[in-house]
Amino acid sequence: MSPALASAPGSCCLSAVKHTDTPVGHIEDLGGIPTYISDPPASTQKVILFLADIWGPLFVNNKWIQDYFASFGYVVLGPDYYFGDSVPNHPPGRDLQEWVLEARQPAIDAFPAWLDAVKEKYGTEKTKYCAVGYCFGAPFVMDMCSDGTIVAGALAHPAFLEESHFEKLDGPILLSCAEDDFLFPLAPRRRAEDIMVSRKCTYYLQVFSGIKHGFAVRGDPDIETERWAKEESARGIKEWFDRFTA
Repeated sequence: MSPALASAPGSCCLSAVKHTDTPVGHIEDLGGIPTYISDPPASTQKVILFLADIWGPLFVNNKWIQDYFASFGYVVLGPDYYFGDSVPNHPPGRDLQEWVLEARQPAIDAFPAWLDAVKEKYGTEKTKYCAVGYCFGAPFVMDMCSDGTIVAGALAHPAFLEESHFEKLDGPILLSCAEDDFLFPLAPRRRAEDIMVSRKCTYYLQVFSGIKHGFAVRGDPDIETERWAKEESARGIKEWFDRFTA
């Protein structure tokens, strides 16, 4: 078994500052999964697959990020692979680790049919797919970065990563990381970088000082350091994707 680098979601994933933005996307069923769809201002052949953290793509903070990407000319698709059972809908006191174990395999099982439905609806000879994974969504992105499904990928404060993900990496990847991350701490992060360096991968590594796991989705916009890191993470991911979809 490949050594673990980023562990499963933990208690640090449960706190959030809910934003007050008004989402502009809509929800459709794609391949059996309810999907948040945020459309760009004009027709495009560029698609971002948005693989959400345990708060799910329908959490308002995640909708804001998806709408942000869409405003720059991408169709953004966020599958609710939790089927309505993401953290915002949990009763008080629900056991997180038990839920993560229960939720992960159904998400993995449902994803291929969803991806096929995406390709059927949006795929053309000119379509370019990118993917971003937050926490729980990270391994989906790494797999697609290894099999040629996407032209570029990005991760923010990832979970569920192993050395093998980086040993198989074939496409460009951005890692948007917190300095203080219990799930993906310094030593494993440097090990991931060592593997990418040794394999001459195309990568971009962001590390935000004074920031904790979850910042890119759940950071407090009233705290300048957290707001800047959250916004800079989204901007950096958008520009990373622009580079490979031009």
